[in-house]
Amino acid sequence: MSKRRFELSRVSGAAVTDKQLLDDLRRVAGQLGQQTVPGPKYRELGMYDDSTVLRRFGSWNKALEAAGLKKSNEYMIADERLFENILSIWQRLGRQPRRIDLASEFSEFSQSPYNRRFGSWGGALRAFVDYANEGTEIADVPEQSSWTSAIRTPRDPSLRLRYKVLVRDGFKCSLCGASPAISAGVTLHLDHIKPWSKGGETTFENLRTTCERCNLGKGNEL
Repeated sequence: MSKRRFELSRVSGAAVTDKQLLDDLRRVAGQLGQQTVPGPKYRELGMYDDSTVLRRFGSWNKALEAAGLKKSNEYMIADERLFENILSIWQRLGRQPRRIDLASEFSEFSQSPYNRRFGSWGGALRAFVDYANEGTEIADVPEQSSWTSAIRTPRDPSLRLRYKVLVRDGFKCSLCGASPAISAGVTLHLDHIKPWSKGGETTFENLRTTCERCNLGKGNEL
């Protein structure tokens, strides 16, 4: 009888590299025997949260392309993925997205799925804002046990938390004031004030909006 090998499972909240995300997309594609991975299938078979893939690569199809896979054409798309796309465009532009922005290269979806699901682009924006303003994630930090100092929150903020921080900061860099709505080429990030790697939590108070220049300049200095 062969001995069973012990294997480690991923620790919740541990950082995930782009390579790990892309390798997992390829793994799921191989499991499906396809050259593409629809979002619903990845949520069923993938090791990581599909929202993490979207945040890292900007869109589902861009992630598939980076993994060397074919783009996925989907009809039934989950509301959260449609909302994730709205926030991604909003963050990219530094202003509320317009319907015409759905035709840009950094939008994963055209206006068709929004019209099908919400009746109109305006209806989609209202549904997104209602969704993003729900919940109590600003203060949702689990209690820390007295016997552990482990990080209690995941590294990547949720869609709702990202939206709340970006709105608070006016969709501009909280350090230098740069905004893609004013200056072309500005890229906004969400940054931990106290680095996550040094115990900083992913909370409303410990997150801020920074431009790429300020974010890279800060690094892990704290």
